[in-house]
Amino acid sequence: MRTIATITELRSALALLREQGKRVGFVPTMGALHEGHRSLVRLSKQQADVTVVSIFVNPAQFGPAEDFDRYPRMLETDAGILIEEEVEFLFAPAVDQIYPHGHDTRIYAGSIASRYEGARRPGHFDGVATVVSILFNIVQPQIAFFGQKDAQQLSVIRRMAGDLAIPVEIIAGPTIREADGLAMSSRNSYLSNAERMEAVGLFQTLIFVGELLLAGHPLEAAKLAGMDEFSRFAPHGMLDYLDIVHSETFQPMTSFERLEPGSTTIIIAATIGTTRLIDNIQV
Repeated sequence: MRTIATITELRSALALLREQGKRVGFVPTMGALHEGHRSLVRLSKQQADVTVVSIFVNPAQFGPAEDFDRYPRMLETDAGILIEEEVEFLFAPAVDQIYPHGHDTRIYAGSIASRYEGARRPGHFDGVATVVSILFNIVQPQIAFFGQKDAQQLSVIRRMAGDLAIPVEIIAGPTIREADGLAMSSRNSYLSNAERMEAVGLFQTLIFVGELLLAGHPLEAAKLAGMDEFSRFAPHGMLDYLDIVHSETFQPMTSFERLEPGSTTIIIAATIGTTRLIDNIQV
């Protein structure tokens, strides 16, 4: 694997491969890699000739009171994982490569970004859309891979790529979970053992609400029952939201009709201890 820190070097290396007709796959990450990231890398290895993984903790998507400073950074360990996965390129730029002095352009992520995570974390999705568009312009992949676990982010990126005519196919990888159902996340490392047990309540609540919907229960009744179940699963947790949305637009649904599998997403966010977690399932 070749580790590259500058835009110029990466573009030069990839240009040679494109001249050979190689198909480039891209997995953007913030590092602290886990099995969910590995699954995206493996998808890229299956579908592309060359895989680029970026590791960049993006300051533009963190709010003033969020965990930018303590977000786990373990480049050497991450590089070892990518070597095991036979990744061709690791792009690990410094901040000034992505946001050089005087950088003053930011993408407005639109209506999808105005709800849920966007409402709770103002500017978050603008920061995500901005850095992903920059990375797309640097790498110029034919295909890029993102996890379904961050479902609203996935919708924002798909809309951005479509609206800005960025010629990249966005492929979603399934949420990878621990044996008990907890969605893998770099922030899980913040949880104590007791908090870790309650964190599983997010997934248990999603399954509970999904079963109610598929059994024909009214949407609002299913949501209210889900809120009660979350309190039982995670008695010390603080539920932020539990809702049922259109999978593409993230508009809240007013009724549930399963037109096709995956068209509806149940989303949840909660704070366990001091750690805010999100999860979702499609029905």
